[in-house]
Amino acid sequence: MKNMIIFSTLILLFQVALYNCNAEKCDLKGKWKNELGSNMTISDTDKNGYFIGSYLTAVTTHTDVEIKKSPISGVILPSSQPIFAFHVKWTFSDSITTFTGQCFVDSSGERLETMWLLKATARSSDDNWASTRVGSNVFRRLI
Repeated sequence: MKNMIIFSTLILLFQVALYNCNAEKCDLKGKWKNELGSNMTISDTDKNGYFIGSYLTAVTTHTDVEIKKSPISGVILPSSQPIFAFHVKWTFSDSITTFTGQCFVDSSGERLETMWLLKATARSSDDNWASTRVGSNVFRRLI
């Protein structure tokens, strides 16, 4: 009986440890959606941490163009809650956005907390100040 209790306790401790290891790991691969309704898909990362994917924004200041899916490329520094950076070359406008952030895991699931910098082409150096925007987004994994 004593051996059975010890064995059961060890099995329980192993399951708790395994659950905690898996629960805290954040994987960027997959489909994500932010609070504005924009969708992002990230593919596998290579052995050096580089990844590619696509981004379909739900918002734009360009009211006269069709929003199209745009390519992304980036890099991740792997850990249980990794930091990452990627850029989007918009296919429907003359601008590029860079994102940097970190993946967090908690009781509500995985989320990517990001800050971004959008740079659009300025007509002249006098207009350069108005062609840069800064913001933040939180992405949640789509299941």
